[in-house]
Amino acid sequence: MRLDTLIMTRQKLVIALYIFSFCCLFSAAQNLYAETIPSDILKHIGADDAIIVSDPDGKIFMEKNADKKLIPASTLKLLTSLAALHHLGPSYRFSTEFYTDKDSNLKIKGYGDPLLTSEFIIDIAKGLGTELKYINDVIVDDSYFEKPTVIPGVTRSIEPYDSPNGALCVNFNTVSFSVSKGKFISAEQQTPLLPFAIKKITKTSAKRGRILLTSDQDEIALYAGHLISYFIEKKGIKRRGEIRKGAVNLKTDRLIIKYDSPVLLDEIVSKLLYHSNNFIANQILITLGARIYGPPGTLEKGVSALNDYAKDILKVNDLSISEGSGISRENLIPARSFLKILAAFEPYRSLMKHNGSEYFKTGTLTGVSTRAGYIKDRNGRLYKFVIMTNSNGNSAATISKKLCSLIE
Repeated sequence: MRLDTLIMTRQKLVIALYIFSFCCLFSAAQNLYAETIPSDILKHIGADDAIIVSDPDGKIFMEKNADKKLIPASTLKLLTSLAALHHLGPSYRFSTEFYTDKDSNLKIKGYGDPLLTSEFIIDIAKGLGTELKYINDVIVDDSYFEKPTVIPGVTRSIEPYDSPNGALCVNFNTVSFSVSKGKFISAEQQTPLLPFAIKKITKTSAKRGRILLTSDQDEIALYAGHLISYFIEKKGIKRRGEIRKGAVNLKTDRLIIKYDSPVLLDEIVSKLLYHSNNFIANQILITLGARIYGPPGTLEKGVSALNDYAKDILKVNDLSISEGSGISRENLIPARSFLKILAAFEPYRSLMKHNGSEYFKTGTLTGVSTRAGYIKDRNGRLYKFVIMTNSNGNSAATISKKLCSLIE
C-alpha cells in the first residue's frame, strides 16, 4: 500500500473514531438529564408533559420533553405581563376621559382600564362635581377597542373569568345581588343595584349571586354610563337627558377631566398574577396592541405585539399564541422557550405569588396543570423551573413540591 494512501486511511479512521466518541458522549449527556431527575419526579412526567430546571448560572441540570410544544394555561400571563411592562412601563396608568359638547352632553371615553370600579368612580364623580352643575345626555364612547372581541376559550357563563373585554368596563362587567324582603338588593356596599341591572336579573331565576354583562346591544358600555351617572347625580349634578352610545369629537368637544387610574401597571400585574384574572390579562393585551399599532385595539393586534416581543426581545420563535390569558387551548409553547420568559421576568418576580422559597404562577385547564417560577436555595440563589403537564391526572403542584424539597 502506498504511503499516502495509508496516511489517508488512518486519518479517516481517526475522524470516524472521533465522531463515534462524540455521539457516545452526546448520548450519555442526554441520558444524564433523565437519570438526574429523581424517580419520584420522573414518574409524574408523561409523554405529554415536560419539565426543565436551570441553576442560578443558567445551566440546565434537569429536563424532559423540554422542546415539545404544550398548553401553558394561565402561566401564559407571565408573557403578557412581561410584554406590557416592557412596552408600557411599570408606571403606566390606564385613563378614562370626560368631555362636554356644545349641547351640554357629558361624554365618557374609555381606554381599557381593567380596574375601573365603584371605588374609583366615586372619586371621578367628586371631580366632575366641581366642573358641572347639570348635563343633558350621558354619552359613552367605547370605540378604543373593536367590537365584538371574541376570546378563544371563553364561554358564555356567569363566571368573572368569562367577562367580555371592552374599552369602557366597570366592576369587571359583573353585578352582585341578593334578595331582601322580596326585593333585589346589591350585594356590594359601594355599588347600587340599578334598574338597568335589575331588568337583566329578572330574566334569570337566580335569587342571589351575580350576573355577567355582555357585549350584546352595547350592554357593558351602557351599564358603565348608568353607574357613572348614578354617582355624579349623587354629587349634585342634574341629568336631564338619556344614557346612550356615541363618540367623542376631538375637534369640538371639551376635555374637562382626564382620569388617570391611581393603580400603576406593575400593581395591576400583581393583581392579575395573584388572582389569575383572564379579563385583566386580555384588557392589557388589547391595550398593548392599540398602543403599538394604533387604535382600535383588537385581539389580533395584541397577539401580534406578544409574538413580536417574544421573537425580537426574547428570541423565542416557536410559540403559538391566540390570546393573552392562557384560557385557550390553542396557546402552545415549549418549556425550554418558557425558561427564557422566566429569565426576563426575574426582576419582577416579587409581583408573583410567593410561598416560602418559591415564586410561582400556576395554570389549570381540564387535563392541564402547569407551574413556572423560581425556587430560592439555602444560599438565596434562584433556580428557574417550568412544569407543564398536559396528561390528565398529573399535577404540576405535586412535582413542584418535590422540586422545592430537592433544591432548598
